[in-house]
Amino acid sequence: MRSALILGSTVAFATTAFAAIAQSFAPPAASPEQSSANYTGQTNGTISNPPLVKGKAFDRFIQIWIENTDFETAASSPVFQNLSKQGVLFDQFYAVTHPSEPNYLAAVGGDFFGAADDNFYHIPQNISTVVDLLEAKNISWASYQENMPYDGFTGFNFTQNNYLTNQGQYTYYVRKHNGLIVFDSVANVTDRALRIRNFNDFANDLKANDIPQWNFITPNLVNDAHDTTIDFAADWLNFWLVPLLEDPNFNTNRTIILLTFDETETYTINNRIFTLALGNGVPKELRGTTDSTFYTHYSALSTVEANWGLGALGRGDTNATLNNVFQFVANATGWKNNGISGNSSAIPLLNLTGTIPGPLNVNLYQPFAAPNTSGISPGGGPVFVAPGVNTSFTAAALPPPVNLAAQNKTNPWGTDPGIDYSTGTKVIKPPAPASSSSGSGSGSGSGSGSGTNGAATLDAHMSVAACFLLGIVAGVLAVL
Repeated sequence: MRSALILGSTVAFATTAFAAIAQSFAPPAASPEQSSANYTGQTNGTISNPPLVKGKAFDRFIQIWIENTDFETAASSPVFQNLSKQGVLFDQFYAVTHPSEPNYLAAVGGDFFGAADDNFYHIPQNISTVVDLLEAKNISWASYQENMPYDGFTGFNFTQNNYLTNQGQYTYYVRKHNGLIVFDSVANVTDRALRIRNFNDFANDLKANDIPQWNFITPNLVNDAHDTTIDFAADWLNFWLVPLLEDPNFNTNRTIILLTFDETETYTINNRIFTLALGNGVPKELRGTTDSTFYTHYSALSTVEANWGLGALGRGDTNATLNNVFQFVANATGWKNNGISGNSSAIPLLNLTGTIPGPLNVNLYQPFAAPNTSGISPGGGPVFVAPGVNTSFTAAALPPPVNLAAQNKTNPWGTDPGIDYSTGTKVIKPPAPASSSSGSGSGSGSGSGSGTNGAATLDAHMSVAACFLLGIVAGVLAVL
């Protein structure tokens, strides 16, 4: 049995995450370069980017995430087989947990903070993301979210006209697939939040040749295979990605495109996902080959760090077991990977759910720890420490986990802070009354969206340990 030391010792298995809906693909727009009323959100003008910063192996990095598919299922698709001939297949690439949301958080924040569900969360202001690392080197970035109603939308989801059938409403956009907006260090900073853009903006930025250097792209819930099938997602890739591979405004001669999945559909197998490195930045001699190095979602962070000589977040991106840099980038930057590859017994179990303590785990609640300032960045820079972080509040110094659910307490980071950009300017809206919330959060058609019900209720008879922890959350957690 593979080692579970990195992610815990108890395996929590789940059933498959969803039942696919039988739908037929229909292009949401005339082409990837064209805006569409089906995307709902208006075009907000082109993005403003600083001058290009040269990387050691590539100058543009684009991640495209699709959903919930076992490796073998994707590998059986003719579209994915054809795309494999144009790039490098990473056949030992792993998601880091289940379900979706924690994987998206991990890919941009270096950790999933114990999250074991897809609920509404917000992560406090001084927990850093890849954005902090990029901006420290003046590297442009954006996230493009299909069917997000407006730039910087913070709602739990967005429901609109069903453009596939033109009958009724459909929820195409969900916050859980938009990792950066979950972090207050992005959502609560106007200039950053408005770089979380919709697909009408993407079309506009593409035509203007203004696609930034680092990008995270999330299709909607049908095009990403979450609510449909791998064949549906393949049709979307033929419509959207395949033509863009020929567009120099998207795929420059120094562009790497990482096409990957958030997780496997089957929870009872280790979390190996079909992943391709595409783009003109892939060395020609490697196209059509397979790389069996052990990679994870943290590798997307460490690879970017190595390429641009960045610092690190001091989390999964500096974990020597989990942070292998894409080998062709490691070769160009001088980084030495850990040697784990193939079907090695050193690959840890990465399908564990709910067993990792953390601030987003209501059953094993612990406050946020400071980043590991001793971590080594593949880029050679220092670990980024946000203002106000108490670096002595390390993982080893945390109090024991507390089961808030058993005490009928809600997670304090599940309360919607009410950040709203519907007018293009940040407004803080008051929380909805607790009685009107279902506890899981929902966005409205107007885009106002609400998260879980109000702040965590404190019980005067809570245990000393829980009182200590929640006190930290409420104030002493200025470690954050």
